[in-house]
Amino acid sequence: MKVIKYLPILAICCMATGCNSKKEAVLTSGIDLANLDTTALPGTSFYQYACGGWMKKHPLTDEYSRFGSFDMLAENNRRQLRGLIEGLAAGKHEAGSIAQKVGELYNIAMDSVKLNKEGVAPIKPELDKIGAIKSKTEIYPLIVEMQKNGMYPYFIFYVSADDMNSNENMVHTMQGGLGMGERDYYLENDAQTKDIRDKYQQHVGKMFRLAGYDEATAGKAVKAVMNIETRLARSARSQVELRDPHANYNKKTLETLQKEYPSFAWDVFFSTAGLNNLKEINIGQPDAMKEVNAIIDTVPLEDQILYLQWNLINSAANYLSDDFVAQNFDFYGRTMSGKKEMQPRWKRAVSTVDSSLGEAVGQMYVEKYFPAAAKERMVALVKNLQESLGERIRELSWMGEETKEKAMEKLATFHVKIGYPDKWKDYSSLEIKDDSYWANIERASQWGYNEMIAKYGKPVDKEEWHMTPQTVNAYYNPTTNEICFPAGILQYPFFDMNADDAFNYGAIGVVIGHEMTHGFDDQGRQYDKDGNLKDWWTAEDAKNFEARAAVMVNFFDSIEVAPGVHANGEFTLGENIADHGGLQVSYQAFKKATAAAPLKNENGFTPEQRFFLSYANVWAGNIRPEEILKLTKIDPHSLGKWRVDGALPQIGAWYEAFNITEKDPCTCQWINGYLFGNRLLQIN
Repeated sequence: MKVIKYLPILAICCMATGCNSKKEAVLTSGIDLANLDTTALPGTSFYQYACGGWMKKHPLTDEYSRFGSFDMLAENNRRQLRGLIEGLAAGKHEAGSIAQKVGELYNIAMDSVKLNKEGVAPIKPELDKIGAIKSKTEIYPLIVEMQKNGMYPYFIFYVSADDMNSNENMVHTMQGGLGMGERDYYLENDAQTKDIRDKYQQHVGKMFRLAGYDEATAGKAVKAVMNIETRLARSARSQVELRDPHANYNKKTLETLQKEYPSFAWDVFFSTAGLNNLKEINIGQPDAMKEVNAIIDTVPLEDQILYLQWNLINSAANYLSDDFVAQNFDFYGRTMSGKKEMQPRWKRAVSTVDSSLGEAVGQMYVEKYFPAAAKERMVALVKNLQESLGERIRELSWMGEETKEKAMEKLATFHVKIGYPDKWKDYSSLEIKDDSYWANIERASQWGYNEMIAKYGKPVDKEEWHMTPQTVNAYYNPTTNEICFPAGILQYPFFDMNADDAFNYGAIGVVIGHEMTHGFDDQGRQYDKDGNLKDWWTAEDAKNFEARAAVMVNFFDSIEVAPGVHANGEFTLGENIADHGGLQVSYQAFKKATAAAPLKNENGFTPEQRFFLSYANVWAGNIRPEEILKLTKIDPHSLGKWRVDGALPQIGAWYEAFNITEKDPCTCQWINGYLFGNRLLQIN
């Protein structure tokens, strides 16, 4: 889908730091000494040195496969949301009001007695409807109807900006249809992947039996699902291949579409989708769509019925009785991620309300919890970071003046969103009522689908937000050239109104710089200031960039994240560039902001040392071995440890701050003599 770059909870976000407001009060260092492990050496593993104490104090509970300092913030936000939601759930409200919708959806999610009494009943009519189809021609409208209801068999279609004409929306397709999400689970043959694949097949069989099917039918379903999904996986592009925006841009007229995929009933498909006036479409991955066409043509109808029923069962599982929820957790939580117990029901219920009525909940959240001062200071910080990035661009020795000029134009036109949107989404057409949990989830999906499909044929709304205000995250969107920092992240450990600039520039500042750098990473640099996929680099400058990017790819490829398992430097390149740029840009801005009134040493650390400690503490966390392997396959961000121990050895100021030399036994010994003293040559 669109190449929106998230810094996560698997990323990072942005908070404002009041740069020069030290008159108001004496600011603290923001550094919690208990987070450190002073038995470790900064030059051996800075991650262990800066975060070892935190990791010891916060061992993983059974609920988590990964838990870090930012997860603590997300949990705090969730508790705040719980208070707001449960307050509404306890009262009576006017039918159709936001209060009624929020409160009733939460109560439905919490009603385990009703859910367990219903069992499979909420999805039985849909299972029967799928089971009753008599010909393959009925598959095409069914695909659309299922996507309207939040299910995505075979592939995904959506409406978003035209990458070559970013002011206009168009229809896109995206490869999909995989129950395990990532193609490598179907194709790789290492022991861990084969074990997951075996357990997935067991899971499919168990879920069919829970849905009321006999042993023989469940066995047939397993074979049908694995055959279709494996074929889809073989035709799918890898995570690295999906990083090429030009390869994902394949605009076709309807006439061309019908010639290239002749047996696909496009007229029926688009008519059912509400796209009767469609003239052209972007087929994101043509080979994947060819395989979809071939699967529908060649696979027996009975098998495709079972595959479609599986998509329904799998999508609905978490909104049915406890036996479905438990089995779903057993595979996706325990087997794939290493979790030992599922979240309590209230957390799952809050997440449902949050995802279904996100901006309605967000509006309540910012009214109660987001201080105006945080937004004001954020605006100032963003401005400082923009200036710093501009200075670094102008100073680049490897980039020519023509490209620099275009880069500065792009930087100057960044669209900055902070805190919450100026215009809130209208949920008046979304009906929440006490029939079944799953029925409400489907109606919420239909509301989202209708909102999306209504964009077709209209200009892109550049004021729309792609995250809710309560989200602990941030993003860069290349087609709108925007950076967005929701209110939910503007809190410790990212931002502390009472901490000095060393802390805030090290945490929030780096985050802001990270998102800005995405505009110039290996993907973002391919979009111009107007958000169009257009080459604005000279050939020589592009070559110079690629040479520097290759150094980073090789560097991260060398990291062994688990015995025999290496990081994927190409897959994580964009995020690693953004981390590198964020650190460089924010450190420069920090030094400039404190030049007139240098900060004092605090707690035995210089301001420069506290900058890097603050950055590292953002990534403090513990993680299970299963989750390491999973994230290495699916997450474009480096693991938390390597966002520290992989990123900081590229930063000259870090060496100087902690007096680290080539004699230090770095955890990445391959740094020595390889990049030492020649750190990444300034990608930015």
